[in-house]
Amino acid sequence: MDFRDQADLDASQVEDAGGGGGGGGLSGFPGGMIVGGGGIVSLIVLVLVVVLNNVGSGAEPAQRRPPSNLAEQCQTGKDADQSERCRVVGVVNSIQDYWKTQVSGYRPAKTVLYSGRVRTGCGSASSAAGPFYCPGDQRVYLDLSFFGTLQRDFGAKGGPFAQAYVIAHEYGHHVQKLLGALDGGSSVAVELQADCYAGVWARNAYETGFYDQPFTAAEISEALDAAAAVGDDRIQRRGTGRIDPESFTHGSSAQRVNAFRRGYEKGAPTDCAGAGAAG
Repeated sequence: MDFRDQADLDASQVEDAGGGGGGGGLSGFPGGMIVGGGGIVSLIVLVLVVVLNNVGSGAEPAQRRPPSNLAEQCQTGKDADQSERCRVVGVVNSIQDYWKTQVSGYRPAKTVLYSGRVRTGCGSASSAAGPFYCPGDQRVYLDLSFFGTLQRDFGAKGGPFAQAYVIAHEYGHHVQKLLGALDGGSSVAVELQADCYAGVWARNAYETGFYDQPFTAAEISEALDAAAAVGDDRIQRRGTGRIDPESFTHGSSAQRVNAFRRGYEKGAPTDCAGAGAAG
């Protein structure tokens, strides 16, 4: 996933809030206020076990990380190829440039990078929440340590495009917010449509001018692998040894893979209208 070296990055679309301290889970979130990005409702329970075990073993709290000056560090596509935070800027820029052409009156949503804890328009959260979209302030929240957890604890292969898929999924929720699609409806249908939207962006990302070539089959495979890793069935089996479809919040691994593939293969947002039935 190489960026075009001379592509101009708009770092104002990403804010580095710094952070540190960790601990806890979610605080102050009324039911349904945040929209998770990767089976997060299920992941919270498992990640909290790790957090609590660390506390019990006397692990030191994370040191507070000062925020980065993204405007100075992330100016071109070359920077995005050399820095993880600048890569996030490039991905966010491409995603939003695409959706500006598809949604009339599109309002950009800022991504907030944090570590430990963060305050949002939906309440406060810790890293255990994973990536999420807050409709209250229309921002995406991302702790980059999530991607290490995804590989280490949930068996995902990882890679830059797996990160891009997660970010694109969260911006799918922003599109749903702007279109009024977050009001009512089943959680699984909402999440699968966001996966489909992520696939649509992937199909059209090269046209935004940020990448030096269309994504390869290997890169798309990274996204499909990440989607499968955060399917409700796989998370439940890993956490409890059993599967309860009635409690699914994001869809099964097969559903999530099929929703992304549907968006990628068909390539238009209108093809995601029935993505909730995918798989």
